[in-house]
Amino acid sequence: MTTIRIENASRRHFLQGAASLTLAIYVPAGQAAGASKKAASAATIEPNAFLRIGQDNSVTVISKHLEMGQGSYTGLATIVAEELDADWSQVRVESAPADAKRYNNLSWGPAQGTGGSTAVGNSWEQLRKAGASARAMLVAAAARKWQVPPAEITVANGVVMHQASGRKASFGELVSAAADEVPPPNVKLKEPKDFKLIGKRIARKDNTDKTTGKAVYTQDIHLPGMLTAVVAHAPRFGAKVKSFDAAKARAVKGVVNVLQIPTGVAVLAKDTWSAKKGRDALTVEWDESAAFKLGSEQILEKYRELAKSPGTVASRTGDADKALSAAAHTLEATYDFPYLAHAAMEPMNCVVQLGKDGCEVWNGDQMQTGDQMALAKLFGLAPEQVRINTLYAGGSFGRRANKDSDYVLEAANIVKANGAGAPVKLVWLREDDMRAGYYRPMFHHRLSAGLDEQGKLVGWRHRLVGQSVLAGSPFAAAIKDGIDPTSVEGAHKLPYAIANMLVDLHTPTDIHVPVLWWRSVGSTHTAFSTECFIDELAHAAKKDPVAWRLSMLGQHPRHAAVLKLAADKAGWGTPLPAGQAGERRGRGVAVHESFKTYVAQVAEVTVKDDGTFRVERIVCAVDCGIAINPDIIRAQVEGSVGLALATVMNGGITLTDGKVDQSNFHDYQPVRIADMPRVEVHIVPSSANPSGIGEPAVPPLAPAVANALAAATGKRARKLPITADMLKA
Repeated sequence: MTTIRIENASRRHFLQGAASLTLAIYVPAGQAAGASKKAASAATIEPNAFLRIGQDNSVTVISKHLEMGQGSYTGLATIVAEELDADWSQVRVESAPADAKRYNNLSWGPAQGTGGSTAVGNSWEQLRKAGASARAMLVAAAARKWQVPPAEITVANGVVMHQASGRKASFGELVSAAADEVPPPNVKLKEPKDFKLIGKRIARKDNTDKTTGKAVYTQDIHLPGMLTAVVAHAPRFGAKVKSFDAAKARAVKGVVNVLQIPTGVAVLAKDTWSAKKGRDALTVEWDESAAFKLGSEQILEKYRELAKSPGTVASRTGDADKALSAAAHTLEATYDFPYLAHAAMEPMNCVVQLGKDGCEVWNGDQMQTGDQMALAKLFGLAPEQVRINTLYAGGSFGRRANKDSDYVLEAANIVKANGAGAPVKLVWLREDDMRAGYYRPMFHHRLSAGLDEQGKLVGWRHRLVGQSVLAGSPFAAAIKDGIDPTSVEGAHKLPYAIANMLVDLHTPTDIHVPVLWWRSVGSTHTAFSTECFIDELAHAAKKDPVAWRLSMLGQHPRHAAVLKLAADKAGWGTPLPAGQAGERRGRGVAVHESFKTYVAQVAEVTVKDDGTFRVERIVCAVDCGIAINPDIIRAQVEGSVGLALATVMNGGITLTDGKVDQSNFHDYQPVRIADMPRVEVHIVPSSANPSGIGEPAVPPLAPAVANALAAATGKRARKLPITADMLKA
């Protein structure tokens, strides 16, 4: 593992200016001082801030989005390199500084951050123009140098050529001349048929460093005089420190300080293990007068009671109540979903250093603007005095995009309370993140639907009950007319032709479990309830589940296309091979759109008489617009299947008397390799602008599996996780 020791934290490279692409010139060491000074005077031009080309022929793409395993560095660099006509081997990527004026997420407005599967989609046109603009400047420089028309010059694999005269030059050889060029106001972008990198399987830019241990994560940062901190958090949400005895903690070798902060008691030491041992030795008395003390079953009882009465209307079409009362056949179903932890491979951590000129942070930062603003407020600084060095992150699934900047502020509060100017590395152990973190909300759904005599769906009513992620956060303005869009997404607008539809929502305000978006947010539960219920209705109508869905997707051709493709590739309609004695086999389907990406999945399962089951195969069709890198798309789908399958098989977060029951991977299990099914990914060819792929393959997995289990056993699973008791013969 690489260890980064920073001897002078102020020696950091931050791009300057207020535009968007940088074409910089690097003068090799050893050149004459005069020549260096001359080159430096024209070293940087900034038509935008996403690209830097060096005289060493390096092409550095500046990524405004976090690389947390999803492949954003590679995808974004590919877009730039394609229009620049760079050679992929000369391309490298580094993270942008925190600066919302230049690096804002165009899908969000004036805020820099990564989430909602927006990285590629919001950068598509922006980065294409960045690459094309730099290419035009290199061509203009060559044309001026060689005294030939720019139209006669071509660029390929990082080489600028004039075929008629046989002259050619590398990018590095032209950057000095290109520095004198004015960035063109308009550039012509490539036609998709001319793409050489986009749509191809090319090597990820982060793979080598990650496999050799050179990649730098927060845990690799070591500053002079740095202390490591762990925090004793309250066992119940809302509890506060009443008193603590630090004598035994201070006696632990390596412990330097013990102090109270707003979120608990911090133990600072010279290393993580000493800090942990010090925390273990602490005696803390908690004031639980305002603590949350309900268990999961008690919360669910409250939700079920709320679901008996109408909620706030999220969407209404026609008259659902009238249609249901007149239907020839009606069905009802309820669905329950537990809290879920993010459980990323790298638990939360952060390094904060406060100096006379401001604050500097090292972190796998997912929400740079939010964290920058929160830290500026805490320390009384201007936002630009908070410098954030965004490092690799070992996963997130939404956890590092914290609406409250929780663990970042916790680290900062420790620095503030400790004083003396020592930088602090905050380390959350797995148990900290599991028991004192944020969770996908628990939800209860109640659905009713009606069919006419011909089996046509004529009425649909859907009621949801669960906590709001956005309420009380800086994003609360997105709540409109009492509806948190993250609660009902995937449910309030269905692709199916339903003339009479009502979706309403109850948002309890007396449940004080911290909640946050989780990979694919509301669609994690809405896709399950809607697609399982649609499947049940298809069987009630005596229709094939795929054909019945397609009959209602006339206005949604992209949904229909992925559904057809997945069904075809899975051999839908053909019998599955017979299982062994005591086994039943089934095939199920689901289709869902989230983050402008369309995904259909077909699951094949085997169920034993004792109710235990195995998911054998997942066939997935995905339409995410233009496929930047098909290999990354497949990897993201495969990872999504694994993550989602864990929610089907292995449980969730439960509470007893307000305390989280789970603590680590022994009782909150990810899918083990032996349980991972065979996954086939089929990408729909598309000319649409690219959309997200980090999340959209999560929602259809659970309903496809549940529908397959129903096909095998005749039993409908209406809660997650699905246990053997639900499926016993």
